[in-house]
Amino acid sequence: MTATFQLRREIPVEDGYDLVVAGGGPAGATAAICAARLGAKVLLIESTGCMGGMGTSGLVTAFDPVGNGEEMLVGGLMREIIFKLGERGSLKPRLEVQSHVKKYHAWTPFRVEGYKLLLDELTTQAGVEVRFFSRVIDAQADVGTGLVDGVVVANAEGYRFVKARTFIDATGDAILAKIVGVEVREAGRDSPNIMPATLPSLFTGIDWARSEFRPGAGMHQHDEYLFQAIADGHFSQPDKHLPGMSQVGDQIGYLNGGHLFNMNALKVKDLSDGAMLGRRLAHEYWRFFNKYVPGYENAELVITASLIGVRESRRIVGEYELNIDDYLARRKFPDQIALFNKFIDIHPHDTGDDEYERFRADAETQKRLGPGEAFGIPSGILVPRGWTNLWVAGRCASSDVEVHGSIRVQPAASMMGQAAGTAAVQSIQTGEPACDLNTATLVETLRSQGAHLPQPHLRPTMTRNREGSAH
Repeated sequence: MTATFQLRREIPVEDGYDLVVAGGGPAGATAAICAARLGAKVLLIESTGCMGGMGTSGLVTAFDPVGNGEEMLVGGLMREIIFKLGERGSLKPRLEVQSHVKKYHAWTPFRVEGYKLLLDELTTQAGVEVRFFSRVIDAQADVGTGLVDGVVVANAEGYRFVKARTFIDATGDAILAKIVGVEVREAGRDSPNIMPATLPSLFTGIDWARSEFRPGAGMHQHDEYLFQAIADGHFSQPDKHLPGMSQVGDQIGYLNGGHLFNMNALKVKDLSDGAMLGRRLAHEYWRFFNKYVPGYENAELVITASLIGVRESRRIVGEYELNIDDYLARRKFPDQIALFNKFIDIHPHDTGDDEYERFRADAETQKRLGPGEAFGIPSGILVPRGWTNLWVAGRCASSDVEVHGSIRVQPAASMMGQAAGTAAVQSIQTGEPACDLNTATLVETLRSQGAHLPQPHLRPTMTRNREGSAH
C-alpha cells in the first residue's frame, strides 16, 4: 500500500470575486475579458507568465480556419483579436485580412509577441485581475448541489483560498472540474488511443521565395523531401505526417512537427519525457530542412515551446456531448454559441502506413465539411452535467473523440470562452444555475457582442443528451 501524508494548513481567504477563471489560454483569457466587460469582478489564474496558451507559450502561431469559404464564421472577441493583430502588423506579412478570414480552411499566422501584448492590454482595459505564475491546486465544492465555493491557488506567495460566485475551468486538462468531482472522460482510459502531442518550434533564416516545401499532412500533397529523408534514415522515428512549416515573418516560420506518440498528458513522467523527446526531434527537423528543402539551407532553430502541444487529455461529461453524427449532419442548435467548419483532425496514432492512410482519408474526404458549410456548437457542452456555478471552455469541453478533433483548436476555444464568461455573468444577474440557464438570453447577449449566431429560432432551454440526439 502506498504511504500517504495528510496536508493541513490554515491559509488566507480572499473573497469578493464574481468569477474565477482557471487557465489563461485562448478560452480562459476570452472568458475573463468578456465577463469583465459585462461588469463582473474577475480573477484570472494562469500558470505561465503570459496569456494565450498554445498560441503563445506553445508557439502554435497560427489560428485554425475561421471561415468556410463564403463567410467568416468566428465572431466576437476572436474576430476582434484577429483584426487588431492585423492593424498592428502582427499577422503574417502582406496578409489581406478582410478576404483571408472568409477563406476555406485557411490558417491565420500571427506574431507571438504581438498576441501576448494585445491580451495584456485587453485584460487590463476590461479590469481583469491577472495572476501569472499561479495554479489552482485544490477546491471546495458540494457535488450534491453542484456548487463550487472556492479554489486553492498556489504561487510564490504561498497558498490562498479564493472564493467566488462562479468559476470557469479553462485549463485544457479539466483540472478544476476533476478536483471538484465532475464526471470526466480521459484519453488512454476511456478511449483506446491517445492523440499524439507535438512540441512546436520557431525558425528563422528561411528564404520563403525559394521554399518548395509542401507539408506531408493529409490535406496536402505528399512531400517528396520528407519521404526521401525517411528513406535515408534521417529521422529517429519515420513519421510521415508533418503538419508543416508556416510563415510568420519575412524570414520566420513556426514548425508544428515531431509527434510525441502515446504520451499521456495526465502523467508527469510522460510530460517530462515528451518535452525532452520533442526538443530532440526539433533538432532532427532543423537538419532535415537544412539538408533536403530548398530555401531552408540557412534556416536556424530559434526556440522550442515551453508548453507541449497536447491534443487530447481529459474532457467533461456535459449537459450535452457533441458527437460525430452532429458534425456529419451539419447540425445546428437553437442554443448554439458558435459555428465552426474545421475538419476532423485526429493525427495518426503511430508511424505505420495504416494510420497515415486513415488520417489522409479522414482529412481529405470522409470527415471534412465543404465550402459554405458549418456545424453548431451548443451551450450544453460547456456545462458539467448537473452543476450550478461551474463552466468549462476549450479543450476540456464535452464531445466525443472525433468531434474533439475539430473543436480542440484556438478559434473554437475562444468562442467557447466568450460563451462561458457571458453565461457566468448572466447566472450571477438572474440566479439561474449553469445547468438550467436561459439560453435564448445567452445567445442574444452573445450576438450583441458580435458573435456570429444566425440560427432563426431560439429557446430558453439548452440541448441535452437526455432529450435524445436523433437529428
